[in-house]
Amino acid sequence: MSDQVQPALSDEVIVYRKRRGVELLLLLLAQSFGFAGYVITDLNLYGELPSNIILVAAVWYGMGIAVHLVVRFILPYADPLILPCVFLLNGLGLAMIYRIDQIPEPVRTDSSTQMIWTALGLVLFCLVAVLLRDHRRLQRYPYLMFIGGLVLLLLPLAPFIGWKSGGAQIWIKVAGYSFQPAEVAKIMLAIAFAAYFYEKREVLALAGRRVLGIELPRARDLGPIMVMWLACLAVMVFQNDLGTSLLFFGLFTVMIYIATERPAWPILAGILFVGAALAAYKFTNHVGRRVSAWLDPFSDYDKNLQIISAQFGFAWGGLFGRGWGLGRPGLTPLAKSDMIAAALGEEIGVLGLMAIIMIYGLLIARGFKTALTAPDGFGKLLAAGLSFTFALQVFAIIGGVTRLLPLTGLTTPFMSQGGSSMVANWIIVGILMVISHRARMPQAATAAPQEMSALDDATAVISR
Repeated sequence: MSDQVQPALSDEVIVYRKRRGVELLLLLLAQSFGFAGYVITDLNLYGELPSNIILVAAVWYGMGIAVHLVVRFILPYADPLILPCVFLLNGLGLAMIYRIDQIPEPVRTDSSTQMIWTALGLVLFCLVAVLLRDHRRLQRYPYLMFIGGLVLLLLPLAPFIGWKSGGAQIWIKVAGYSFQPAEVAKIMLAIAFAAYFYEKREVLALAGRRVLGIELPRARDLGPIMVMWLACLAVMVFQNDLGTSLLFFGLFTVMIYIATERPAWPILAGILFVGAALAAYKFTNHVGRRVSAWLDPFSDYDKNLQIISAQFGFAWGGLFGRGWGLGRPGLTPLAKSDMIAAALGEEIGVLGLMAIIMIYGLLIARGFKTALTAPDGFGKLLAAGLSFTFALQVFAIIGGVTRLLPLTGLTTPFMSQGGSSMVANWIIVGILMVISHRARMPQAATAAPQEMSALDDATAVISR
């Protein structure tokens, strides 16, 4: 069915239906997949229903309905597919973490902790929906956001609080609690990039010299790209984290290209990043190890046990999987976090993993649709940048697990164990829902005529 009804305000404005009833039905269906994985795990392992099935059902479905009610009354025009997609992914991740918890010696309770992080993420999602209302408020502080984002990105290098885990120094630890500041930094930097590039888009689009048919930027405009290149190089070299470096530099590159529509920017950024990656490969150990594990994992069974175990898990699971609770995902190191895609591939099969990738694709597509329909240039850039972070993360981590790419330390959004990622990603979803609400609501209510005329990139006719 179409998302639209006939123009009600004028011939140039298309009014979207709210579709909150459709969202509720899809949300309950999406939650049922994760809940079914939880129930089937106990049936296959113990031959009986979980002892706390009623409590878990009440909490899980209650959280979904509560968030839906917030969206229904606060953001009634928001995209109706984003929330069900996220709950489906979140639920499957919780179910798989619960399944791995059941591996004996000892039985763990990481799924309960992950449920708490999910609840906290939902609370912050609701706060974003209630307090933000208009995403254009975020446009006021680009330089403050940029400095804050850079500080958070490099904070793990600070003495006393920086903490290394799994070979990468991307954590801070205070009073016994650890946190990954880069997860918050990606939100702040996306906001800063969107505000700065929208304000400076005309200046950044000016061409300098023409080389090999490509109009390169002027030398005076290269400051932002050099700052981000140096920051990402520091992350790659000193924090031993190729994935985070790739994520932030990729986010910067895509957003500056969208703002200027100049192919010279991504070409120049690609050359800089490849040069940095080659230098890191030659002069550091961790990048070389990741590339070696990608090209020839069996050259060192002990060091490459993680990726080798993942491949064996995929092979044993086959096309349709072993079934919830019937595989052995615990044999793969970090199966709850970095390698959760391998654990899912083993128990629900390659087809199940492909379905998960398609859900990610649908979520990302709706994010980009939000960017296309946003009535202001800042909203377009911000929605596109936040959607791209999901796309790049999924491509990098699932590509690494399946050996399409060298393995990186990025999380699988909404599925991997970890509070930092869960909370930050729910905040991103909240911002996307705010932007989509502003994009889909009647535009006369979105901005006054004089405000709308001042937005260069606003579209008078909102397409589907």
